Amino acid sequence: MTDVLDDGELQRILVVMAHPDDVDFGAAGTVAGWTDRGIEVVYLMVTDGDAGGFDDGITRAEMGALRREEQRAAAKCVGVSDVRWLGYPDGRVEATLELRRDIARVIRQVRPDRVLMPSPERNYERIYPSHPDHRAVGSAALDAVYPDARNPYAFPELLAAEGLDAWTAREVWFTGGPASNHYVDITERFDRKVNALRAHASQTGHMGDELPEMLRGWLAGNAAAAGLPEGRLAESFQVIDTA
Repeated sequence: MTDVLDDGELQRILVVMAHPDDVDFGAAGTVAGWTDRGIEVVYLMVTDGDAGGFDDGITRAEMGALRREEQRAAAKCVGVSDVRWLGYPDGRVEATLELRRDIARVIRQVRPDRVLMPSPERNYERIYPSHPDHRAVGSAALDAVYPDARNPYAFPELLAAEGLDAWTAREVWFTGGPASNHYVDITERFDRKVNALRAHASQTGHMGDELPEMLRGWLAGNAAAAGLPEGRLAESFQVIDTA
């Protein structure tokens, strides 16, 4: 376990993810806890997820539109109403200066105390969180937190043309990485996590009862790693001080 900012100190949290459903697999229970405590949470999705799904009869454009609606519905399950999109192509995300600027812009707009993002590190023990888009978004988002968003000389057009002053986010949380150092007990919010994931019907509709069973397995393992009592469920993160 590591020291983290007390939630009572926080006003806003920005969640930056590659695809719709990423936040719900990794952190929906934790997000529900934040919003329950009155913290404003904003979602930023880098892609529309148009390359995902199990229906061969739908075009990529239709899939992207569908997944946007699914993410909005999932966000409501955990108390989030502000969902934003960058529109990058699913499956082709790279940690470019352009992406860093676009994320830094939203950091300066939202002015979050904490930013949640995918880990830029590959997890060899469990490869699925290490999708190339996830790692690229994690890398670009961390660079956007430090140094870009806080440096008034980085992307000066954000200030000159858009009036967006520099902003320092004090803490970063990674999901899906190989080096967890913080766990959040979500046992009482497990059903809301399941409901959020059910909202992504294009991704989870085929899973039936397998979905909550799979989630319980992962989350019980996290709880055991955190030293929580048997029967508890937890989400895992790597927390980094960026103050």
